[in-house]
Amino acid sequence: MDRKPKRRTRERIFETSLRLFNQFGEPNVTTTVISDEMNISPGNLYYHFRNKDEIIEEIFRVFEREIEEILATPGGRTSDVEDIWLFLHVLFELIWKYRFLYRDLNDLLSRNRIVETHFRRILEHAVRTAALLCKGMVTAGQMRASRREIDALATNMVVLSTYWLSYEYVLEPRNPVEGPALGRGVYQVMAMLAPHFQGDARALFEKLAGQYLGE
Repeated sequence: MDRKPKRRTRERIFETSLRLFNQFGEPNVTTTVISDEMNISPGNLYYHFRNKDEIIEEIFRVFEREIEEILATPGGRTSDVEDIWLFLHVLFELIWKYRFLYRDLNDLLSRNRIVETHFRRILEHAVRTAALLCKGMVTAGQMRASRREIDALATNMVVLSTYWLSYEYVLEPRNPVEGPALGRGVYQVMAMLAPHFQGDARALFEKLAGQYLGE
């Protein structure tokens, strides 16, 4: 009977911490703030997590598992504009879910070795997946790009996705970044690829762009 409440408290700490980190920024949230928000004692929180770094690492482990599932795009097949658009849409949704990791990324990398090493692997995997999707479109005749261009496009897709929320925040630092920023981010990544699209792929891009931008 004792084990279930303890497990639930740990889950609540996870959920509350993620919400507070996303809302106020990880550096501005202490374990005291988390325990006060949950109306539990600091000792109860420390029973489950010895410090804030352990909370961050637990959140990061779940994030890593979820993003690796998204990046596990099967290779060896053709792809189209909708495949890339869907991939980016799902990726940006996950970025939004764990947005503090991206907004506070440089600070987290300087303080947490696990985040530093694992996030680099995530970015490397994301570049490989983006390149596979581009190669799939080239194979399908829907995109024209050399190997060198694909490598550059894949890297730029990941850079833009990784720092898009930071860009939005710089534009309006006194206003919260909200959901529509995701659609704009997806569009910007696709617009970078659009000059390489051919035939029906270009027409489909224009159609999807209109839907995303509300035109």
